[in-house]
Amino acid sequence: MPKAVVLLSGGLDSTTCLAQALEDGCEVTAISFRYGQRHTKELESAQAVCDFYNVDHVVIDLDLSSFRSALTRKDIDVPMDREGELSSKIPITYVPARNIVFLSIAAGLCESVDADRIYIGANSVDFSGYPDCTPAFYEAFQAMLAVGTKAGVEGNPIRIVTPILHDSKADIVRRGKRLGAPLHLTWSCYNGGEKACGHCDSCRLRLQGFKEAGYVDEIEYEHGENLQ
Repeated sequence: MPKAVVLLSGGLDSTTCLAQALEDGCEVTAISFRYGQRHTKELESAQAVCDFYNVDHVVIDLDLSSFRSALTRKDIDVPMDREGELSSKIPITYVPARNIVFLSIAAGLCESVDADRIYIGANSVDFSGYPDCTPAFYEAFQAMLAVGTKAGVEGNPIRIVTPILHDSKADIVRRGKRLGAPLHLTWSCYNGGEKACGHCDSCRLRLQGFKEAGYVDEIEYEHGENLQ
């Protein structure tokens, strides 16, 4: 059975990605980060997902609160209702170099648990314009792992698996449903309220995906958007 490290934020995309890794027959270790984000709701969801699947869950403490982003700095507002701008420019919710940092640590965990692949729920179709969600980024990082890790120089480079990279958000919802992923346990909202806000980029993309896929989102929203 191949071993995989799965980057798990607790959101829709990463949970679907974990479900895909299990479907692919992998023994999974999930990795999440407590990196100084605005709230812990996503970490709570990540743990709930790991409990659902009974997989090992490693949580790394990593303070990125000095990085300029609306996701790490509470003095910067999360953009709301960005009509027609979701992919036209990189928003302030971008955390500088986050995926570079996370993937590097995941690669270290791979070498520590004898895993040969990293699954990450990156998406280059329905996303907020982040540069570290593009095919070019993952191709470059894959090349770096081949020369910058013990596994790579010994001829067994760690492989980055991006199963939903070219999926629309509706495709991701359909895939998650097909795989039986616990989407009702996930959290995508950039804000940390009792219920999802329904107005940040992540909520809007999620709601659009569920609607286009023909499913009702089972999580609660402040204004009942999931019932539309």
